[in-house]
Amino acid sequence: MENDRTRTARDNDDSTIIDRAAQGGTGGESGREGGNLQRDVGTQDQQARATDPDAHTRVTKEDDIAHGERQEVDRARG
Repeated sequence: MENDRTRTARDNDDSTIIDRAAQGGTGGESGREGGNLQRDVGTQDQQARATDPDAHTRVTKEDDIAHGERQEVDRARG
């Protein structure tokens, strides 16, 4: 007779997911690939979801400026 855990493990084979993650691609998930900005925002999102599973982190102006994607405008110079 086959062990129930063995049958369950075989029925729920995650090898393709593990292989894809090892190669750096996660399919439809946005995340840490694509550069420093994307990686940092992905990390922020993972940290936020650790305490709130429904949290969604978006790129902010501060993130863009920190990564050289946008320049800070001095509005006081008018």
